[in-house]
Amino acid sequence: MARPLVVVSDFINPPLTHEERILGDIADIVALNAFSEEDLVGRIEEADAIMLYHFISITRKTIERLKKCKLIVRCGVGYDNVDRAYARERGINVANVPDYGSEEVADSAIGMMLTLMRGVHYLNSRCQHDQGPWIYEQVRPIQRLRGLTFGVVGIGRIGTATALRAKAFGFQVVFYDPYVVDGTDKALGVRRCETLEELLRQSDVVSVHTPRTAETQHILNDKTIAQMKPGSYLVNTARGGCVDAHAVLRAVEANHLRGAGLDVLEIEPPPADDPLIRAWRDPSHPAHDRIIINPHSAFYSEQGLDDMRIKGSENCRRVLLGQPPRNVVN
Repeated sequence: MARPLVVVSDFINPPLTHEERILGDIADIVALNAFSEEDLVGRIEEADAIMLYHFISITRKTIERLKKCKLIVRCGVGYDNVDRAYARERGINVANVPDYGSEEVADSAIGMMLTLMRGVHYLNSRCQHDQGPWIYEQVRPIQRLRGLTFGVVGIGRIGTATALRAKAFGFQVVFYDPYVVDGTDKALGVRRCETLEELLRQSDVVSVHTPRTAETQHILNDKTIAQMKPGSYLVNTARGGCVDAHAVLRAVEANHLRGAGLDVLEIEPPPADDPLIRAWRDPSHPAHDRIIINPHSAFYSEQGLDDMRIKGSENCRRVLLGQPPRNVVN
């Protein structure tokens, strides 16, 4: 009888040290290094379990070819790159790894916030290009962080970690999340907003920590960004689709947003002719100094990378041994 097959679809390449240590006694493991769903054709159909990262999507056209798959584990938090509903129709569990990078993403959100609100990025960029005088006045006015309001949109694991870090800096922390139970605010020592608009109108910085769903797609857009305080800041370390990045660009151009930090974009890597990217790369454009863009790297640390591989492999092992999977999202 053939051994079960676990397929690592993308992102992780040999040596598969963690995967072999956890699964090697019961399964064969292969890494496909796919960069598109088409790269999976003829290579994934016999998988008993799939470990999916974030370079590619697994849609109905792939799922319908799977012959014996029991689990697709998204080795990360977001799971909008797998057709969960059709997988359920086929009896395939879809799970995620919700806790591997909570600290790293929260740290990155706070890091972007500090870099923006303390003028670090702006002054570095301006002085590096010999623009303006060599003096702090270039970035006036900057306000003391203590006592300002930090708004968290989505207070799950990462949103909670970010809120607690913001509290340590002396922010008044508010959050909007219609899905968390009453008392979350009291447990964390933060204040709940009943509507997104209520949060936006009072926050000096807004940090987004929602999954990408039909409800949260472009939850920050031209209309909602216009509800933010003039001169405020926006940080997105969640999913690219949660924030309309072109609306961010327009708000910076209009001087409504003073700055923004975007770790994620809807298309990664973005095309060079994207208006946001063109503006961000143009030293004469305000986006160059006032928008920070990172390549979907907030999750990363060596320990976090190990965690996603280890936790994903452990979930595959549970299923292959006939045990129920953890963190099922469908």
